[in-house]
Amino acid sequence: MQIHILRSETNTHQAYTLLEGETTLLHALTHIKATQDATLTFSAGCRASVCGTCAVRVNGKEVLSCAYKVQDGDVVEPLHYHPVLRDLKVDKYQATKTLTKSTAWLHRFTEASLNHKDEKRTERQTDCILCDACYSACPVYAVNPDFLGPFALTRVYRYSIDKREDDTKTLIANIQTNGVWDCTLCGECTMVCPKGIDPKMDITMLRGDSISHGYSDPNFATQNFGFDPNIKF
Repeated sequence: MQIHILRSETNTHQAYTLLEGETTLLHALTHIKATQDATLTFSAGCRASVCGTCAVRVNGKEVLSCAYKVQDGDVVEPLHYHPVLRDLKVDKYQATKTLTKSTAWLHRFTEASLNHKDEKRTERQTDCILCDACYSACPVYAVNPDFLGPFALTRVYRYSIDKREDDTKTLIANIQTNGVWDCTLCGECTMVCPKGIDPKMDITMLRGDSISHGYSDPNFATQNFGFDPNIKF
């Protein structure tokens, strides 16, 4: 069985041979580094799908190396839209900065009694492990590198529905530029999330909240619908 890994120094895919048998990609990468090529570089952490460190792209789709089962002919590449440090290891700093830009935290805390139902409302969004899979899968970054992005907007939604937040207006205001209206709602982020989070739906909900706070899609103002003002109905 062979897999092909994109090497940063040559920008070409290098083939490595593995023994037949079910194994995770992370185990395969570790085996290759230990027995075939000590220069191969990748990131890993918990090995249990809870830290998000080992995310890569396999056959064009974002996965966690520690969870993905290797198949013959797999093509392994680093995440999109991240500076490549070496091979499969990328710099996630710019992606993580979107959390700061989006101000995804409690702005004005107020005492509130949370029950089990309240916890369930934000449980899924809180499961985000910042693996950057959704960031890498998002096509908006190809045209707008300043886009706040899926996991940052999911985090904003998580706090916007938190009963302890007494300043939702500020949260919503801070995601109007390069935020909720720039998303194409393609759903690529939802499809690759290893935790089953649905950023597409979270962004859709944030759009509804934006409208309730008096905002609207700025794209509508610049669209030409082809109406002739001289035609009378």
